[in-house]
Amino acid sequence: MQEADAVRSLAALAQTVRLRLFRSLVVAGPDGLTPTVLAEQLEIAGNTLSFHLKELMHAGLVTQERQGRNLIYRAAFATMNELLAYLTENCCEGAACSTTDAAADCRC
Repeated sequence: MQEADAVRSLAALAQTVRLRLFRSLVVAGPDGLTPTVLAEQLEIAGNTLSFHLKELMHAGLVTQERQGRNLIYRAAFATMNELLAYLTENCCEGAACSTTDAAADCRC
């Protein structure tokens, strides 16, 4: 992932509704969700939902697929994993990170 892509992804997530929307799609997994279900879950208007979905799609964090009469939105897990890898690339000075208590005290 390039720095510009990371900035675009992080900027898209730096808004409450979009973060909640993305997290809902991550929880839904590969099945994704329709706009109707998303709007109900997040208690937001359809036009507001459309705006935020467009922003997440522009950042590459969400995909859209037509299934019959429905649109299905899914989290773009590959992009999410690339972003996480980019953010943690030099974690712990390049050494493998551990989940032990000793690693919790690490000041990397």
